This record gives sequence, C-alpha cells and structure tokens, in this order.
Amino acid sequence: MFRAVFRLSSIGARSVALSRPCYSAPLASRCYSHGKVETDEEFDARWVTYFSRPDIDAWELRKGMNTLMEYDLVPEPKVVDSALRACRRLNDLASAIRILEAVKEKAGPYKEIYPYVIQELTPTLSELGIPTPEELGLDKL
Repeated sequence: MFRAVFRLSSIGARSVALSRPCYSAPLASRCYSHGKVETDEEFDARWVTYFSRPDIDAWELRKGMNTLMEYDLVPEPKVVDSALRACRRLNDLASAIRILEAVKEKAGPYKEIYPYVIQELTPTLSELGIPTPEELGLDKL
C-alpha cells in the first residue's frame, strides 16, 4: 500500500511523491493504559467527594448521576447518600426520587440489592424527608 505525499510551496503543490508506510513487525499485544487502577474504596470516595461539594449545582448533580449510572454497577449506599444530600441542599425532591428510581433500575434482576440500599438509606431518607418511590406509589405505574 502506498501513500501520496504532497510537497507544498508558496505557489502551490510542487511535487507528489509516493512513499511506502513504515511498518515493523505486527504487535503481539495491545497497548493499554498503564495508569494506576482505582480501587472500589477510591472510586466511592471520589463520587462522595463530588456530590459533597457545597457549590454543586443542579446541572452538575444530574451530570454526575448520569455518568455514575453509565458504569456497570449499582452505586454503594454511601454514594447515593451523598447524592441525596446534594439534592436536599439544592431543594430538589424530584431529582432525589429519580436517583432512587435509577438505583432500583440498575439493580435489575437482582431483587435483593434495592431493598439493601433502601435499608441502608432509611436514616438518611427520614432525616431529609425524602419518600421512596414505593411510598409515593410510583412502583405501581
């Protein structure tokens, strides 16, 4: 396979040369990132810190939750707790309920995960005055 190489000057293209690509032997393995692998605790701490920022606004809250929900995991209760507290600081009940709905959706077929998360969040939900989607009857729709 050949590549065309154009040599340009002030008056336009001067010449066209064909060159062969310089390939060495094929690589036996892919080059992946050699960065530090984040542990589960560091991952959770990063998200708790993100949602605990006092200057977080509604857009950043939604962006953070959307990004978090893109991962192939159900967020830990401490991460959800910090997100719910951010909702309370923003006085945004709708987002708080949507977060609980998203956690239920992420739990998917694993029916024991969502009740565990709600059990862990019960003191926070009571403290902040946030009803669960089930208390509002949203699970019946």
